Amino acid sequence: MDSSATAHRLRTAARATDTSPVAVLKRLLLGPLGDPNRPGTRHTLLAVCPNSEAVARAALLAAQEAHTPLLYAATLNQVDRDGGYTGWTPDALTTFVANETDRLSIDVPVFLGLDHGGPWAKDLHRTKGLNAEKAMSEAKRSVAACVKAGYDLLHLDPGAGPPDAPNEPLSIEALVDRTVTLLQHAETVRHDLGRSPIAYEVGTDEARGGLQSEDRVRAFLRRLRSVLTDRDLPEPSFVVGDLGTTLDSGHFDTERARRLVVAVADEMGALVKGHYTDDVNTPSDYPLSGVGGANVGPGLSAVEAEAVRNLVDLETRRGADSGMAAALRSAVVESGRWQKWLHSEEQGRSFEDLPIDRQRWLVNTGSRYVWAHTDVQSARARLYDNVAPYRDAEAYVLWRLKTAILHYMHAFNLVGLTDILDEHLSGRTSP
Repeated sequence: MDSSATAHRLRTAARATDTSPVAVLKRLLLGPLGDPNRPGTRHTLLAVCPNSEAVARAALLAAQEAHTPLLYAATLNQVDRDGGYTGWTPDALTTFVANETDRLSIDVPVFLGLDHGGPWAKDLHRTKGLNAEKAMSEAKRSVAACVKAGYDLLHLDPGAGPPDAPNEPLSIEALVDRTVTLLQHAETVRHDLGRSPIAYEVGTDEARGGLQSEDRVRAFLRRLRSVLTDRDLPEPSFVVGDLGTTLDSGHFDTERARRLVVAVADEMGALVKGHYTDDVNTPSDYPLSGVGGANVGPGLSAVEAEAVRNLVDLETRRGADSGMAAALRSAVVESGRWQKWLHSEEQGRSFEDLPIDRQRWLVNTGSRYVWAHTDVQSARARLYDNVAPYRDAEAYVLWRLKTAILHYMHAFNLVGLTDILDEHLSGRTSP
């Protein structure tokens, strides 16, 4: 969306070369700004999962303060044709971001993206026991909705599977076939609608994708590039690989990342994008390793949950009780979604039997699933009223979230990137 003069220049440059704005941005990052095989400054584009209104709004405020482009990466669990757990459809998210961008006077480029778009990538695909044909059909319909809503980047994830799927990695042929099927469908919908080109992200960090090794990533991309060329389909701007990160670990495998960065650049001329970047111990290693993009999501919902807990502490000292803490815990537990984040030794245990610190972690990270629940929203409204004489609750939560997002933006060397892009797009510097 044209939220600034720089965004307008990006889209103008994209139309001139019949490509997408994100692809233009990618070329700039690969060229003078971030080619791991050339000297110079590197940057890692931050993608924020819009798992609540507060997170989506804070991301805009952080991007404005850092003066950097912002990418949203919405999963099908979060945002989909049925509203997802946020209540947003792709059209509704597009409208929300456009309205907030205008209301907050945001003047940096803002892009909308789909995260993990593929068969069985949505929890309901698995709980309903969809077969391969139905799961792919549902994924296609969701991808089409994103194209119609004006998304700029689509992650087409071929690595998920039904609950009873074997653990061994899928064949390269299966990964490529699923990816091309979804990409071809997105392009058909785009052409039918007369829409401008969009960018694509391929690959997966799912264990069944098996994209941990340089050799397997190269084999996947070589086969994918061959098929895309034969069918005259666009090549991806980003490639997802397993960088050794998990949701509840701060580990980032720097050496693996560097190997994958070289492999992806060699085979596809694309940037590596990392998922599960939440709370990594060394986020500054992302740009230093040449990683071009990184997603952050559940960790921000945990920041929101902790901010709300602080407000609950304040209302308790005032002798009030909104019931917010109990409402949040009950909603997370009743959702059952906390179970998918259990460690192997925790499987089969009830929530109450888990250690207190694990219960807190599961409520925090699971809060994203229930912020839109009626009981949680009602309790939150009461909480905000209870602390109003002493704290602007909404401003406090946004400040906590914005601070967390800015932490990544600084570590990813993004501060002032809009100005750098504007110089290149305006022709004031040479690539």
